[in-house]
Amino acid sequence: MPEYYLIIVILLFILAASDLVVGVSNDAVNFLNSAIGSKVASMRTIMIIAAIGIFIGATFSSGMMEVARKGIFNPQFFQFSEVMVIFLAVMMTDIMLLDAFNTFGLPTSTTVSIVFELLGAAVVVAILKMVYGGESLNAIATYINSDSALGIITGILSSVVVAFIAGVLIQYLSRLLFTFDYHKRMKWVGGIWSGAALTLITHFLLFKGIKGASFVPDEFINWVSDNTPMLLLGAFVFWSITMQLLYVFFKINILKIIVLAGTFSLAMAFAGNDLVNFIGVPIAGFESYKEWVASGAAPDAFSMNALAKAVRTNTFLLLAAGIIMVLTLWFSKKARSVTETSVALSRQGEGLENFAPNLLARGIVRSVKSIGTAVQTVIPQSWLDKADSSFEQNGEATALADQPAFDLVRAAVNLTVASALIAFATSLKLPLSTTYVTFMVAMGASLADRAWGLDSAVYRVAGVINVIGGWFLTAIVAFTASGICAWLIYTFEMWAVAGLTALILFLVIRSSIFHGKMEKAKEELASFEMEGGAIQPAFMVKDTSTKVAELLDDVVKAYNNAIVGLVEEDRSAIQSSVKSYESLKGRVEGLKKKMYKAIKRIEGTDTQAGRLYLLVYDLEQDIAQSTGFIVEACRGHVENSHKKVKPEQVENLRAVSSAVEAYLNHVAKRMEQGNFENIDDLKEEKKAIFNLLETQLSSQIQGIQNDGYGRRNSMLIFSIKLETKDIVAVAHRFVKLYNRLQTNRVGKEAMLVTGAD
Repeated sequence: MPEYYLIIVILLFILAASDLVVGVSNDAVNFLNSAIGSKVASMRTIMIIAAIGIFIGATFSSGMMEVARKGIFNPQFFQFSEVMVIFLAVMMTDIMLLDAFNTFGLPTSTTVSIVFELLGAAVVVAILKMVYGGESLNAIATYINSDSALGIITGILSSVVVAFIAGVLIQYLSRLLFTFDYHKRMKWVGGIWSGAALTLITHFLLFKGIKGASFVPDEFINWVSDNTPMLLLGAFVFWSITMQLLYVFFKINILKIIVLAGTFSLAMAFAGNDLVNFIGVPIAGFESYKEWVASGAAPDAFSMNALAKAVRTNTFLLLAAGIIMVLTLWFSKKARSVTETSVALSRQGEGLENFAPNLLARGIVRSVKSIGTAVQTVIPQSWLDKADSSFEQNGEATALADQPAFDLVRAAVNLTVASALIAFATSLKLPLSTTYVTFMVAMGASLADRAWGLDSAVYRVAGVINVIGGWFLTAIVAFTASGICAWLIYTFEMWAVAGLTALILFLVIRSSIFHGKMEKAKEELASFEMEGGAIQPAFMVKDTSTKVAELLDDVVKAYNNAIVGLVEEDRSAIQSSVKSYESLKGRVEGLKKKMYKAIKRIEGTDTQAGRLYLLVYDLEQDIAQSTGFIVEACRGHVENSHKKVKPEQVENLRAVSSAVEAYLNHVAKRMEQGNFENIDDLKEEKKAIFNLLETQLSSQIQGIQNDGYGRRNSMLIFSIKLETKDIVAVAHRFVKLYNRLQTNRVGKEAMLVTGAD
């Protein structure tokens, strides 16, 4: 029995290290968003400053298990064996949950996740304890402190609204003050404005940064609390004078100092305060294990009164945790994905939108637009004109890949307002999430800065709705999943521990592979956008023809697997077909995202050259649509368990599939080699496939007339054969397009003609 709990303790520490990785990957957005979005410095400099903040914050952490002090559950009513079940269920759930959010690049709250995981596991264990002990379920309130959870939920809801409104108001006033050409007014208001911003950041550090440091005496913390107004006034005077002198005499961009200082302070506070979210539970488990071993009692007879006391972390564990957090910050691609989501939603210029519009987003945008129109009729036009002049940009190409997503004024507002709100809430002992506050301030500031224009508003609002929806989903999933894990471990013990550990490994590996594929596609697009210079005709031909060859490979896989799945009633083949079709759609979407940038970079003003990307995209859409129809028809037939196709139809389908595969591979090979000069052989192959299809269609019609084939069977076969004909035709149009491109090249450029037969 002792070995079982020792294994759990070891597993808790392994999970703690993993949780640090997934936790930092998600929470990095809190302090990296503004610095990366504004490109205040090189990525290396930003990461160094954030890493220093994280490491110092980790060593400042007292290591107290904050959630235990808040009393999510009352440990004195649980036995050792029961709290170990709770702790293990919490850590396992936390890794799976946060890794899922990281994979899809969505920021969420590590504090909320750990709290609701503790709540869910504790509730389930308490219910099991009462059921097996013959106790009434009405006594659940004895085990669970519901007031704490309710306070956290209230804090979340209020912080989301307050942070958004504060971001809107402060950014709007700041933009009116500075305009987008902020350098002109820095000499007059830069010192005072920067002084106020740095004072708020200093206040944040005092209340949120060093408050939990184990080496800071309580007397000093109390003195800071008692003399806060005086300290803030002194800080304001000091920072205002210092910033003004730096700008006037040394020509230093003091907004950069604010952004970098805010990045450091938020990183430090994150590590100092949120570290307990990742290692607090394992440390509590370890302390519980030591208490139990020393007691000599049975695991189900040792009450955990000791957990009611503060659990402190060894300094070496804090240093180790800090190192893991810093390494994660540097090397985690998922951390960058989460940051990219927040930056993209607050981007000032045009760009690709990551979220599809939904009904709620459309309704909000229409309502706000109507309200704005009504307000404009009340406010004097002269006031509106004056305000509009402050929001006129200086004509820089903010949509280019090497431009910042937003300027330093907005970055400074993001960090200052978030720091002030978090510090203020902390001073009042109000629970809130750093992630929620920083994200909503950024969204409010982007709205006030008119980053959400009519062409992007519905997509940005949809993104915000998705992220906020994910926050509430965090609490629900955390509570439910942790409860399920607790029930499994409580009931099946080591078997459940082994099974859940294997499940975690599987999910993490699978999500890493999925995330790697997404990152590869994004990196390819980003690399194309970052390339400078005009696009030459040779590059256009090579770039598009290579992508067409890759697309045809997906078509072959999707088509063949769909036919195999249909004739053999093989669901695994159908699923493979669907995966290939999804990859096919991704390639079409990739060209769509790339097309606008490509056309802008074409050398000179030759509009004919730009049509190559347009025509290829049009043909790719056509072939993808036909492939999708076939995949869906075959999947529907198999999934719905309809009658198997007849033997002669199986033979016909296999013959067509073989011919189509050979033809598409032939076309793909031509595309890869860039050989489009003589296409007579391909033309003959196409004609042979068409003749084969016509013969089979005639046979199907004859079978219907002789009552050999039913309606459902016939519609399936017709759909497959007709869409197959379209696939072959479009593939040949690809070849004809490039053939005409070569044969019609006169002089320096090709004259592109239509790709139709």
